[in-house]
Amino acid sequence: MNHVQTKTNTVPNWVTLLLAIACGVIVANLYYAQPLIGLISVDTNLSAASAGLIVTLTQVGYVIGLLFIVPLSDLIENRRLVVSALAVVICALVAASLAHNALLFLVTAMFIGLGSVAAQILVPYAAHLATEERRGQVVGNIMSGLLLGIMLARPIASFITDLWGWQAVFALSAIITTVLTVLLALVLPERKPSPTMNYGELIGSLWLLFKTKSILRRRAFYQACLFGAFSLFWTVVPLWLTNHFHLSQQGIALFALAGVSGAIAAPIAGRLADKGWTRVLTGSAIVIAAVSFLLPLIVQDDSAIALAILVVAAIMLDMAVSGNLVLGQRTIYSLGNEIRGRLNGVFMAVFFIGGAIGSSLGGWAYASGGWMLASMLGLSMPIAALLYYFTEKK
Repeated sequence: MNHVQTKTNTVPNWVTLLLAIACGVIVANLYYAQPLIGLISVDTNLSAASAGLIVTLTQVGYVIGLLFIVPLSDLIENRRLVVSALAVVICALVAASLAHNALLFLVTAMFIGLGSVAAQILVPYAAHLATEERRGQVVGNIMSGLLLGIMLARPIASFITDLWGWQAVFALSAIITTVLTVLLALVLPERKPSPTMNYGELIGSLWLLFKTKSILRRRAFYQACLFGAFSLFWTVVPLWLTNHFHLSQQGIALFALAGVSGAIAAPIAGRLADKGWTRVLTGSAIVIAAVSFLLPLIVQDDSAIALAILVVAAIMLDMAVSGNLVLGQRTIYSLGNEIRGRLNGVFMAVFFIGGAIGSSLGGWAYASGGWMLASMLGLSMPIAALLYYFTEKK
C-alpha cells in the first residue's frame, strides 16, 4: 500500500484485529521462558543460582529496546522499523530453540527482549491512524491483544512443553512470528514521520520529555506500581499454588488461563476514556488492584473456596492493570503526534522497570515470609499509587 500521511475517519476493523494479534504474538515471547526456567537451566547447564538471569536478561533487552529502538518510530518509517525488529526476534528464537549451553541461551534471551519492542512501535502507530474520537477505543482493542499475549504465554508454554519439550516453544514461536512479519510487511500502510532532530538529539530528548511532561511522569508511576504488583503476584502465585493448594503444572496453567479474562477491561477502559472518564477509572483501577491482594486473606486455608477467591483476585488484578494501561497510553498520546514514539518508549520503560522490581521482590518476599509477606508487599504498591492519585488535580 502507499504510505498514509493523512488520517482516515476510521481504522478498518481488520487492521485493528491484525495489530492486536501482532502485539499479542510479539509480546508473548517475553514470557514463554518464565514457567520453563527449571527445565532450561538443567538442559543448558545453568546453575540454579543463575537461573533468574533467563528472565532478567530478557527484561534488560526489552528496556534497552524501549529506550533506544522505540523512539526511532519518531524518526524513520514505522513499517520498516517493525519488520527489522521482528527479524531480530526470529533469529533469536531460532537460536534459543537450538541452544545447548547457558551462554548462548542467555544471549538469545536478551535479543528476544530487544526485538520484541516491535509491539511498542505498533501501538503508537495505531494511535496515529485513529481519530481523536476513537483513539482510546482503538488503543484499547490493540492493548487487549497485547495483554492476552502476556497472560496466555505462560500456560501455552507449559502445555507445549508437556507435549514436545521446551525447545518446541521457541521453534513454533519463530515460525508464527515469521508468518506475522511477512503479513505486516505486505498489508500495513507506511507511516513516515517528519523528524526535526537526529538520532542523538532524539535519545537526548527522552529525559527532557520525562522531566517536563508531568502527565507522563504521573501515568508512568501509576502503571509502574500496578505492573509491579502484577509481576509480584504472578511470580509468587505458582509457588503458592504448588505448596499450599498442591496443584500440578497443568493446574497452574489452568489458573493462569482463568486470569486471562481480566484483559476484557482494556477495550472497555478505552471506550469509556473516549467519553471523559479517565480520572474516575484510574482511581477505580488502583483501588481494585489493592483489593485483589486483600481478598485472598479472607480465607487462608487450602479449600476450594480459598482457591476460588484467589482466582477472582487474579482476574481483578489483571483487569486493573490492563484497564489502567490503556488509560495511561491514551492520556500520553494526547501530548503530541511527533513525540508519540518517544513518549511510549519512556512510559513503557518506566513501568516495565516497576514490573522487574515487583518480580524480584516477590521471589525474595516469598522465600523470607511466605504468601503473607508477599501479599503485603504487593498491596503496598497500589497503595503508593493511590496516595499519589490523591494529589492529582481535577
